[in-house]
Amino acid sequence: MASILKTFRISKNFGALQAVADVTMEVVQGTVHGIIGPNGAGKTTLLNLLTGFIKPSAGRIYFKERDITNYGPHKISKIGIGRSFQITNVFSELSVLENVRIAAQSRTPLSYRFFADSDKLSRLEDEAISVLEKVGLAGRASLPAKHLPHGEKKILDVAIALATKPSLLLLDEPTAGLVGDEVTRIADLIRSIANGVTVVLVEHNVDVVLSICDLVTVLHYGSVIAEGTPKEIRTNKKVQEVYLGESQC
Repeated sequence: MASILKTFRISKNFGALQAVADVTMEVVQGTVHGIIGPNGAGKTTLLNLLTGFIKPSAGRIYFKERDITNYGPHKISKIGIGRSFQITNVFSELSVLENVRIAAQSRTPLSYRFFADSDKLSRLEDEAISVLEKVGLAGRASLPAKHLPHGEKKILDVAIALATKPSLLLLDEPTAGLVGDEVTRIADLIRSIANGVTVVLVEHNVDVVLSICDLVTVLHYGSVIAEGTPKEIRTNKKVQEVYLGESQC
């Protein structure tokens, strides 16, 4: 299958610290691609590079064969890369529906027209409701976002990203702070999203990644130390040593 995202030897230095080191990676269209690693492995830094929040010190990034290395976050979002954040990125005072509708509106000429034609806004509201149905939050549509429990705020953050109609969705630690059934709900949601959108999942919960991903990249001190199917990663001795070392710290 064709790749949707490629990196070629991208690196990021913060002074003397090399947070990401010569990462070459390929994400295949229509898959869930996991990125794991111990604390400080460079996972979120890599995600920030892929979404234009920081620029690489070296290397190139390609999306659908287009060089996007120097694109900023707004332009990257416009070409079809969506992102959720480790810390939920919602408008707390607005309703769940309004949060998603604003995201949908950002993909139209109505982006900055807050008093636009009511018929057009109605269509956007229908789109927002459709997204909320997809993620299981339609019943919360009128609720102010601040009243959602933490797990559902995480789901709303994913819904906001989906409303921008991405072909590639990058998820940063979507299960952080969640337990039990909340983790299962997010994992099931990610797998269902992947039916229509390619997903890159940056996650500290290794069990989640290995249960839902098609391919997994493992980072350690900013470098790729392994890549393969979940089965291959489970039995990789270098990966086992890295995680065993972390557990003994």
